[in-house]
Amino acid sequence: MTTALSPDELATSDVDPFSYQVLTDPLPMHAALRDAAPVVYLSRYDVYALARYRDVHAALINWQDFQSAAGVGLSNFRYEKPWRPPSLLLEADPPQHDAPRRVLSKILGPRALRRLRDGWFADAETLVDQVLSGAGSEFDAVPALAEAFPLRVFPDAVGISPHGREHLLPYGNHAFNAFGPDNDLVAKGAATVARNSAYVGRQCARDALTPDGFGARIWAASDRGEITPAQAPLVVRSLLTAGVDTTVHGLSAVLYAFATHPEQWQRLRAEPSLVRVAFDEAVRWESPVQTFFRTATTELTIGAGTGHPVAIPEGKKILMFLAAANRDPRHWADPDSFDLARDPSGHVGFGMGLHQCVGQHIARLESEALLSALARRVSSLELAGPIQREHNNTLRAWRSIPLRIRTA
Repeated sequence: MTTALSPDELATSDVDPFSYQVLTDPLPMHAALRDAAPVVYLSRYDVYALARYRDVHAALINWQDFQSAAGVGLSNFRYEKPWRPPSLLLEADPPQHDAPRRVLSKILGPRALRRLRDGWFADAETLVDQVLSGAGSEFDAVPALAEAFPLRVFPDAVGISPHGREHLLPYGNHAFNAFGPDNDLVAKGAATVARNSAYVGRQCARDALTPDGFGARIWAASDRGEITPAQAPLVVRSLLTAGVDTTVHGLSAVLYAFATHPEQWQRLRAEPSLVRVAFDEAVRWESPVQTFFRTATTELTIGAGTGHPVAIPEGKKILMFLAAANRDPRHWADPDSFDLARDPSGHVGFGMGLHQCVGQHIARLESEALLSALARRVSSLELAGPIQREHNNTLRAWRSIPLRIRTA
């Protein structure tokens, strides 16, 4: 029997994953954590880090031992009050998680995708035509495409008013920042969080929603007794919190990937069926959602098969580096390359298991529509200047991707 490492033997790091230096370029830290050990103790925050694919994947699918209900950020809801009512999907475990998840999975299922497909493809064609005719050969892909398209089609699908949508991105940005420590990124959003939260809260009310959108279907599920009336607005809120920013940065990631890998753009144009592979490969390669936390429900032993098992005490926070797992050379061949010949299935960019992103197929449809419209019109694209990132405690976020394109 192998004895777990003592605290003195445990791989330890004083790195700050939420520092500006790391948020600007997290790849060196990811590699260092992967190479150090299956589990690394981060002394600055008193948390245990997982960065290898095998261990991150195992934690994601084991909700019994790796709890989400104590919060998926650094804050531990066992001892600290959340800044807002916890998410019924992201920050809940069975049985509380089951009914909201079941309702939303049905609403966002294949029937919804079929209903939305033609309209979203037409909207993508219209948007791309407008951008190419108005901006000429150079434009910033983040506001022009990656933000504009999701903010046009997804809130329409939820059923909220066109007015006030400018609150959605800063609200989501603050929500993802709040998963990290109470640093200056959180403070930066504090001035507007009340206003943005109030806006989002109003959109979740039954009478604010159109009768044919996802939101109305959530309230209809409440009427049928599938969820409670108190749960319905929180389920709508989950869509508005996690369904915009993540897609914006996923679309930004795939556009950046093609701008820096021109041969892959030519491959997509030659084989349009690769459009869905392209988005998942970009999510693996760039990981718009970089990290999530779990809390140990019992004393856990990780790395037993390595000969150096680590015991994580009950109640301790565990930081899962999704982005590090998605580039782990122990699992992926040539992980730092963006390659449409790769099968990216199994990446953890959308999570995995019970808490896997319920709206991932919606995001894939948005990407498919936008990339298909671009591929028919744009023969080549490249960076036209330096990119700009937006620092965020959880997201690999974008501010600007200047593109230079040549039309077909």
